[in-house]
Amino acid sequence: MAVANELVYLTLREAADGLRRRAFSAVELTEAVLARTEAVEPRVHAYITLTADQARAAAAAADGEIGAGRYRGPLHGIPIGLKDNFYTAGVRTTAGAKVLADFVPTQDATVVTRLRAAGAVITGKLNLHELAIGSTTTNPHYGATHNPWNLDHIPGGSSGGSGAALAAGLCFAATGTDTRGSIRNPAALCGVVGFKPTYGRVSIFGVVPLSWTMDHTGPLARTVEDVALVMNAIAGYDPQDATTVDVPVPDFTSGLGQPIRGLRLAVVRNWFFDALDPEVRAALETAIGVFRGLGATVEDVELSSLTPTHEVFEVITRPEAAAWQHELLAARPDDYGADVRMGLEMGELILAIDYIRALQLRRIMADEQYALLRRYDGLLAPTRAAPAAPIGVAATVVDSREIAIGRQGLTAPFNLSGIPAISVPCGFSTAGLPIGMQVAGRPWDEVTVLRIAHAYEQATDWHTRRPPL
Repeated sequence: MAVANELVYLTLREAADGLRRRAFSAVELTEAVLARTEAVEPRVHAYITLTADQARAAAAAADGEIGAGRYRGPLHGIPIGLKDNFYTAGVRTTAGAKVLADFVPTQDATVVTRLRAAGAVITGKLNLHELAIGSTTTNPHYGATHNPWNLDHIPGGSSGGSGAALAAGLCFAATGTDTRGSIRNPAALCGVVGFKPTYGRVSIFGVVPLSWTMDHTGPLARTVEDVALVMNAIAGYDPQDATTVDVPVPDFTSGLGQPIRGLRLAVVRNWFFDALDPEVRAALETAIGVFRGLGATVEDVELSSLTPTHEVFEVITRPEAAAWQHELLAARPDDYGADVRMGLEMGELILAIDYIRALQLRRIMADEQYALLRRYDGLLAPTRAAPAAPIGVAATVVDSREIAIGRQGLTAPFNLSGIPAISVPCGFSTAGLPIGMQVAGRPWDEVTVLRIAHAYEQATDWHTRRPPL
């Protein structure tokens, strides 16, 4: 058996290749992950519920199948964590909320069903910001998740447990949900890769909802190839989910390794670059230079409709979240965290006329992005305005402006339009905290987005660094 720490920091692809050639077993891989979890989880607190016994049984079953020649593919025998808002039959699904502390679903979410069908070993349920409504994963009910790069700092949210678990070596991939950026934000702050596919590409059936018109599900992993491998397992039409679209599903790895020379990329300079930490700005400018060095044409552009992004997002999502939580909120208001309760109560006060106007503005914003993507193959932007903030801080000064932590994420425009977007590591601050960059692209053209991101990743070494945990 390889040394445990060597195993836990393999990429998913490397782990899959090792399992297939029998360099180690799924049981050995899973035991390495569980040993690592036992060692660091008290400091990181990535999990709400660890399902170690079930993981061991699934790993043993995977070894039996692989040994008998019934190999299912790259996820077979691979330990994967689930954000705790994905339904799991027989295992509680809290969504990080006290009001759902005892909720035990009778069926799996579609994404979970597909991961199990691919042979994945589920390690447990990962911590999140309560009800996925927030960006810190400082959870008042289940405890704060800590960023493995600096345990005094947030991992981002709402999929903070997913990002932290990957950075800490506790799984090889994790599921996330992304309504405002809840996959990409923790990916950026934890130094991993997070991918939000096109709205409707991956089922949200069996996921505790936040805002059904903007909820996306997708993977986090350590490399672009790894998220593409997970996408191959989870993507596709789901008759149980009216938001999914019955369109052809590509092999998401098919563009990886193809050169990007000749591709046209746009750097969206307004809104995204208005207020950036100087180290984030410098990292992005260096990354843009890498793309030029790879032969892509990179041009600066502006999107005129972005100014009201945060306001449009909030006017749409708050009443949608309040609609789902209405009965629970009325019956058990004191069981919600203060920030989440305030947001839900505000959602109940938003007028229908304001909601409709926000939908109209959303349409304008989306149409402008679609028009730009008829001229460019991809868009480049920072993922967040600043590196991870200390736990418990409500706002920090960014480029001489005090900005709330929740508004430091620069991801919402691509939720409003529903286009695919990925965050990849592009540097570190002098304090050793990760910095992330977004690549966004045309609806249903995830293959090109992944191709662009992979080309950058392979030209740099940011994704190979590990926290000093």
